Amino acid sequence: MGATAHVDFIAAAYASAVIIIGALIAWVALDYRAQQHTLAELEKQGISRRSGPARSDRPVEQAKEDA
Repeated sequence: MGATAHVDFIAAAYASAVIIIGALIAWVALDYRAQQHTLAELEKQGISRRSGPARSDRPVEQAKEDA
């Protein structure tokens, strides 16, 4: 009874792990694209993110000097 007795189980475990991790990577990639699309639509409507660059007529250097 060597290591070959459990080869089927080990191969199945590795295969299922690869399939699950691949599915998670695909899910995250598709969700990222959907979120990017949603953000683009919101920005097209004029809604901006708080973390995005501030909209101002003043140059960045002038804003830094004022701070």
